[in-house]
Amino acid sequence: MKAMMPVIMLIMLAVVISAAIFVFQGVDMHDQVAVAEGEFHELQVDYLLNNTKEDRDLAIVGSDLNAQLAEIANTPSELLRLKLVGIGKILTGIAILLFGIFLALFLMPIRLGGILKDNMKEIQEKMAK
Repeated sequence: MKAMMPVIMLIMLAVVISAAIFVFQGVDMHDQVAVAEGEFHELQVDYLLNNTKEDRDLAIVGSDLNAQLAEIANTPSELLRLKLVGIGKILTGIAILLFGIFLALFLMPIRLGGILKDNMKEIQEKMAK
């Protein structure tokens, strides 16, 4: 049982590190959402306030105004991706960590049983002397 201990500790270390990586990636994605939302609102205000309705309607295909409109149309999907994938990564990290806790709780009685068995042998040997 003692020979397996370093392997079990390495597995637990890998589980904790991978869980932390997923959680930090998810939190980082959520931090990006706040910045992207601010840029999105600035882009909308710039597009709507600095251009009249007639200018926006008469914009030529491929013009800067049309490119700005395309960017405004594509930004919500990017924000949704950042939010949903970020939540998914956080939940994946939590699930991995819960698996590690489950693994530790499963292995603890096995280890305790081995220790008690060894102690019982020592006690029996002392009583036999």
